[in-house]
Amino acid sequence: MKQVYLDYSATTPVKKEVLDQMIPYYTEHFGNPSSLYSIGLESKEAVNKAKEQVASLINADPGEIYFTAGGTESDNWVIFGVADALKNKGNHIITTQIEHHAMLHSCEHLEKHGYEITYLPVNEEGFVSPEDLEKAITDKTILVSVMLVNNEIGTVQPIKELAAVAKKHGVLFHTDAVQGLGNVPIDVKDMGVDFVSLSSHKIYGPKGEGGLYMRKGVKISNFVFGGAQEKGKRAGTENLPGIVGFGAAAELAKKNFDEHVKHCSSLRDYLVEQILEKIPDTYYNGPKDSSKRHPGNANITFEYIEGESILLLLDQFGISVSTGSACSSKSLKPSHVLSAIGIPVTKIHGSVRLTVGDFTTKEDIDYVVEKLELIVGRLREISSVNVEKGW
Repeated sequence: MKQVYLDYSATTPVKKEVLDQMIPYYTEHFGNPSSLYSIGLESKEAVNKAKEQVASLINADPGEIYFTAGGTESDNWVIFGVADALKNKGNHIITTQIEHHAMLHSCEHLEKHGYEITYLPVNEEGFVSPEDLEKAITDKTILVSVMLVNNEIGTVQPIKELAAVAKKHGVLFHTDAVQGLGNVPIDVKDMGVDFVSLSSHKIYGPKGEGGLYMRKGVKISNFVFGGAQEKGKRAGTENLPGIVGFGAAAELAKKNFDEHVKHCSSLRDYLVEQILEKIPDTYYNGPKDSSKRHPGNANITFEYIEGESILLLLDQFGISVSTGSACSSKSLKPSHVLSAIGIPVTKIHGSVRLTVGDFTTKEDIDYVVEKLELIVGRLREISSVNVEKGW
């Protein structure tokens, strides 16, 4: 059976060029980077090289890159590290209604411990208003966190503008760039940010490896305690093969950036065009301007049916996508992102996220659209909803 993977925002396969560089660090070059003998120093050099590769992708200094176990740890480190370090200054944190759960659940935890959290609203395309941010800042605000690219609808936030507002008030600014890395230009110096969360497995690198850009001089407490790794900031023996893989993936992402964006945006636009043209009562969620959207992201609402049914039936044809709600993870709660942009609950449950990547072909798109037409038609035929009257 034909296999078509259209969930690149969930994770990506490790590219062969990346894997080839990782393998020797499982076997031949296995030394602990903290060791002082030669094979340990050899490993330390590999870690430093990876920092240079990751830093180069976002125009940072290698000394400002700290390796973590992934984007979730990086988000947690920032939120809890700043909250602890600046607790005598204030207890107010500003974020948005459409953040990843790594940020939202961390904020919910802090709320239980006396911190005040402001969740900024977004417009119908998922954009945060700099004016809303300005109004939300108080003399107790210690951190603003706004994700660079939304993982569900692909919105690319005006981070430079938002960070400038925070900076004007002397407030630290963090952006979760997990979905943005390798997909949109990132220049930490130009953006004026203090922290950036990164992840390897979104850019064809290994899972379980991430990073945190931390601007020199910012104040933050440690999150993981133990040894003196990562200049005493993040304890734990380094995941050497993972770090090497992250570095290799970052170097490849920088080299192929223009080609990658052109390939993905072209196929994404073709996918959206074909779906909207061939399947009635469908809607494109998120930014319509491609320059303000993740190049591979397409979030589509199919009226009168449920996204979970579409997902399961597509899987029978070898097609992998994500739904626009959390129902598939044993929760009946609809997507908080689609809710925030004003989509009714009934339509949220009929939403599907499709994301193309480097290995997607036009033939894949044609196959997916063909099967979508068939599946949506069948589901609507047996739906208890009156299509004529709507929900």
